[in-house]
Amino acid sequence: MRKYIFTILFSILMMYSHAAYLFIQMDDTQKNHLKAYGIAFWVLERDVEVSWLLNYRGGSFMCPYHQQIENEMVIRGVSYEILADVQASQIIRDISSPEVNMDEVKLHKPPKIAVYSPKNRQPWDDAVTLTLTYAEIPYEVVYDNEIMEGILPIYDWLHLHHEDFTGQYGKFWRSFRNAAWYQEDVRINEENAKMLGFDKVSQLKLGVAKKIRDFVSGGGYLFSMCSAPDSFDVALAADGVDMVDVMFDGDPADPDAQQKLNYENCFAFKDFRIVSNPYEYEISSIDVTAKRPRTINEKNDFFTLFDYSAKWDPIPTMLCQNHLQVIKGFMGQTTAFNKDYVKASVLVMGEHKAANEARYIHGEYGFGTFTFLGGHDPEDYRHLVGDPPTDLNLHPNSPGYRLILNNVLFPAAKKKKRKT
Repeated sequence: MRKYIFTILFSILMMYSHAAYLFIQMDDTQKNHLKAYGIAFWVLERDVEVSWLLNYRGGSFMCPYHQQIENEMVIRGVSYEILADVQASQIIRDISSPEVNMDEVKLHKPPKIAVYSPKNRQPWDDAVTLTLTYAEIPYEVVYDNEIMEGILPIYDWLHLHHEDFTGQYGKFWRSFRNAAWYQEDVRINEENAKMLGFDKVSQLKLGVAKKIRDFVSGGGYLFSMCSAPDSFDVALAADGVDMVDVMFDGDPADPDAQQKLNYENCFAFKDFRIVSNPYEYEISSIDVTAKRPRTINEKNDFFTLFDYSAKWDPIPTMLCQNHLQVIKGFMGQTTAFNKDYVKASVLVMGEHKAANEARYIHGEYGFGTFTFLGGHDPEDYRHLVGDPPTDLNLHPNSPGYRLILNNVLFPAAKKKKRKT
């Protein structure tokens, strides 16, 4: 009996001593999908390459075995397997087959991340900040001052969330103009605009939008959610046009503002109409929130991710890696994008087809890329002003939050040269 036990223990020790790789599964067997992304980032920070196995068990990760990495996964509660070299090699051979829609992408350098966020406290949270913090991925906060000073080129990836680049303070005037937080926000923005040499907040926000545009054009990666995607494009389209009413900037809007919009300036959208009514909680016709069929509710609101060729379309494939293809919807100031206003050059990666809604889109601008995701919080269907932040300890396997983290890791990918 002793000999039998000794043989088993020895076999186990030999298996571990010959283990060459750590495999982080990302299918339904993973205990914490969100922290798994943080592990991949942590490994990259230590100059160890990570293989992203596209479409293999939910978009799994694999890296060379190190005891410190295993220890870190145990601490963070991430599921993993230990593979011998021959097992890892077999996986790579299997997914490299031209007969399967899978591929290996090497992640080689952690991106330097910036989050565009105001320094004063806002009565809402930010899904990206929440998930970066939960996944233990480091980031830096920047806002108008830093961007106007030209800091963006030092970063690889920039996130925009609940922001109104048109200078209309999110069109919250009707409901919250007497609220202390709203009045404080107006005061801080007006003071900041004057300090930076602008007469109006709308002019400052346009200046910031142009700096972000130049960042992307130069090769930066932009990820944007909620009201930021459409307000960003609307601001760029209205360059040189006063579309902001008197209660926001002290003078009336140009009555011909709609006719003067230049859609060529936009990243993703075209032919939309601005909403000039200050009493309407909407910036433009891009957002579908107010016009959604009443039959759509929390129980039946879903959007579907598209399938892409891992070998020939690795970028959208990376951005759509998930353990689920059908994702539950979530609302926001901008819930989704009316597909009629999405440019033909933009890739729709997730949609609610019956409602004509694009939920998740991607495109190129200059040497960089942008990805826009509708909605505010993937795990809070209707997040209202003043609601507490979502506790991601309750949602470690959130497929909606996985879409955000796909975008965080995407810039780390090493471009693969293919034979022609």
